[in-house]
Amino acid sequence: MTDYSYTAAFIVGLMGAGHCMGMCGGIVGAFSQQLPKVQRGSLLAHRLQFLLAYNLGRISSYGIAGALVGGSASMLGLLFDIDTYLLVLRLIAAIMMIITGLYIAQIWAGVVQIERLGQWIWRFLSPIANKLLPIQTPFKASIAGLIWGWLPCGLVYSTLTWAVASNSAQNGALIMLCFGLGTLPALLSAGLAADLLNRWVRSKWVKWLSGAALVAFGCHTLYIGFSQLN
Repeated sequence: MTDYSYTAAFIVGLMGAGHCMGMCGGIVGAFSQQLPKVQRGSLLAHRLQFLLAYNLGRISSYGIAGALVGGSASMLGLLFDIDTYLLVLRLIAAIMMIITGLYIAQIWAGVVQIERLGQWIWRFLSPIANKLLPIQTPFKASIAGLIWGWLPCGLVYSTLTWAVASNSAQNGALIMLCFGLGTLPALLSAGLAADLLNRWVRSKWVKWLSGAALVAFGCHTLYIGFSQLN
């Protein structure tokens, strides 16, 4: 399932642009307007420097989360029948992949309800994140991204189930890094006020095809899992 997970994680990040814009786009846009003033000729490069630093921190937080859950699953596997344990994890991950595909295709938004699971984490981190504003240095932007990467997000939590099923800290981190790289174009375009990419990923047919691909990945994984039960 791992190869599919890398591809699927990137698709979720890329095609979840609308959700990402809603969750993080306002934050990116707000601190983009608060950056230190520079000459107009170097404005684009200056802003890009801060946005890359912010997103590096944000994507790093996804990788850390993936490593934590993947590594934890690996250690828990020592306490259970490893074959049965991995099979259950893969079936859960397959179901979450199908649910995420339905969300991307705009058929069912049930995955968003998962965001409630992370509200208690954000209540602790939110005051710390607010103290970093205004963002005045790239280093400060990267720290802000590292903190805001833990913002409750149904797509992140759904992808984390695949990191858990990878049963490996390394694979879990790579799955989440692929997801983070997928979100990068949308959030960079949010900060740079470029909407061409956003119009493309919000296309009904692009969303439907991407969602169908995720559902197909999930169904294939379910098929393999149930075949192993027999």
